[in-house]
Order: sequence, then structure tokens, then C-alpha cells
Amino acid sequence: MRFLQVAPTITVHHGALAYLLGINALRASEAAAVRIEDYADTMRGHRVLHLVGKGNKPATMPVTVPVLRVLEVCRGQRVSGPLVLRPVSGKPIDRRDVYRMVARIATAAGIPRHISPHSLRHAAITNALDAGVPLRDAQILARHADPRTTEHYDRARGNLDRHGVHFLTAYVAGV
Repeated sequence: MRFLQVAPTITVHHGALAYLLGINALRASEAAAVRIEDYADTMRGHRVLHLVGKGNKPATMPVTVPVLRVLEVCRGQRVSGPLVLRPVSGKPIDRRDVYRMVARIATAAGIPRHISPHSLRHAAITNALDAGVPLRDAQILARHADPRTTEHYDRARGNLDRHGVHFLTAYVAGV
């Protein structure tokens, strides 16, 4: 949370990058490649982000209002082109810039341990599972081909309070 709070105070570009990594669980290369045109569409009442993910697989994901606000501030008056730019030169970022910007945000947020772009992706997926997002939906968020990959992110998989038998009992009892 602190990471997401501090990022926009550095620059609008740091803020947009932090939200793309920490909320939308994008990989470093995916976040660096986001263009303004990529989140201009609306589908079924949701603003969406189109991207090309790992393995050259196209993906579409919703952009929530808080993320959209940060992206729009970063976009400013621009109507096309790369979204996140290097704050000083104004040139598009690459994967290495993503790592540097994440390190700068972590330092400013007072996070003592090493944080990488993948740490933010991991945190987003883990937080989704901790919030009760079903494994299948978290798998879609992460764009993992195999649910076992997503399952590794579930810190509470041994939690008996969330065991499926409770949901099944409630369902059957309601019959």
C-alpha cells in the first residue's frame, strides 16, 4: 500500500507504473510497452487495457477507476504513444527503466528490502487471493496457463476457514 501511495508523489510516470505493476499485475516488459491507445476501448461497460503478454499472447483486462485516474494523469494531453515515459528525457521506458523506477519508489516509500517489478506482480496476485478472489479468477488476472502456477502465490491455501466444504455446506443447506 505504501508503495502505491508514494509512487505518484515522485512523478506521474512512477505512479502509472506502480499501479500497472501492483494492481494489474503486469510484467515489467508489459508495463513498459503500454501505449495510450491500449486503454482507450470500452467493453461491456468497462474500460479495458489491451496488451501482448508472455508468449506473444494477446490479453484484455479491465482498468479500474483508481488505475484509470492514475493513467489519465500520466497521459496528460497526449492522445497516442507510449504511456510511461522517462521523467527527465521524456523518452519511452524500457525494462531496465522499470527496474530503476521501482527501486526509486521503494526507497522513497522507506521499504527496506529489495523490491522488483516481479515482487509487485507477486503481491498483486497474492493480495487478490487473500481478498478472496477465486483461484480461477486470480489465474486470469495473472494470465497463467496453469492454475498450479497461480496456486504458488496463495499463502492461505492451508487455511481451513476458506475450505470449499464451508461453501458447499451453505449451498446444500439452502436447498
